Amino acid sequence: MEPPAPSRRVTIVDVARHAQVSTTAVSKVLRNAYGASPEMRAKVRRAIDELGYRPLAAARGLRGRTYTIGVMLPDIRNPFFPEIVDGITGRLADTDYQVFLGPGGCNDEKAEARVTEAMIDRGMDGIVLIAPVSSRARLEHIATAVPTVVVGRHGHSSVYDTVTDDDVAGASMLVGHLTGLGHRRIAHIEHHETDPTRSEEMPNAQRADGYRRAMRAHGLAGEIDVVSTSYTQEGGYEGARQLLARPHRPTAVFAGADIVAMGVLEAFAEAGVSVPDDISVAGYDNTTFASFGPISLTSVDQAGHEIGANAARLLVERIADRLKPPVQIKLSPTLVPRRTTAPPPA
Repeated sequence: MEPPAPSRRVTIVDVARHAQVSTTAVSKVLRNAYGASPEMRAKVRRAIDELGYRPLAAARGLRGRTYTIGVMLPDIRNPFFPEIVDGITGRLADTDYQVFLGPGGCNDEKAEARVTEAMIDRGMDGIVLIAPVSSRARLEHIATAVPTVVVGRHGHSSVYDTVTDDDVAGASMLVGHLTGLGHRRIAHIEHHETDPTRSEEMPNAQRADGYRRAMRAHGLAGEIDVVSTSYTQEGGYEGARQLLARPHRPTAVFAGADIVAMGVLEAFAEAGVSVPDDISVAGYDNTTFASFGPISLTSVDQAGHEIGANAARLLVERIADRLKPPVQIKLSPTLVPRRTTAPPPA
């Protein structure tokens, strides 16, 4: 038996005939162009719905827009990044734009380059890069090819917009919370960074800097204790194991991200260390699992949804005007105390 012949794709000519209008009128409605009356728009939209017409993205791209936006995620396992994506998609919900996600390879510059190049090659109208590890020169190269918004990098550029959290303030807030509870031996688990530019611009470096500044401000310069691993659950686990091996254990641990705190809690549970009775633990990001009752993790809320919404707004504005001055948005974090932090043991 021969397979059934594929059904013919509905074309703009079919829509025009069904609506009893010209193809030019249908084109105006599709492009939201001037010159189509409300009645005309209603007839065309009704015909589109009845016929199930879908314009080819490639054809739309030839006319100047594909109405697609690429979002590069550095690590799909980190529960904070979906918060940003949710903010992006929420902001674009009432537009014609569709969002396509591309995993960037977890701090791998080559994998990140492959993803961004694929987005450019497919004619996406704009790109949001979340915590990219590429060099500034590479980011500016991308931004000259396609409208770009960079999330989570503190450096400024003349060709792309940025949205960040005030990571220094957030880290200071958390250290202040722990010292207010009476802690002095407060350790920090950071993401190991060697590139000098990223050491200035990445959130992990800013949080580590904020931790050090806050410890000095509270008269605890001699208690500064930083473990460098990675912003992953495995990194948190390894960092906690190192801290447990210290001759004088800290009484509190500031994990640089909630995903890191997950690994810390796992290592402490394996070692029979009670949180917060023996050691307090705090994270950063206020992800969904932080508020989960059995975990109840103290964390810094950097408003991921708001970060994403701002990134989408800036990108749409830059798509409309490539020459507009660059915009840098820095959001203020808030502290969310929960049950994983308490006064140190007597």
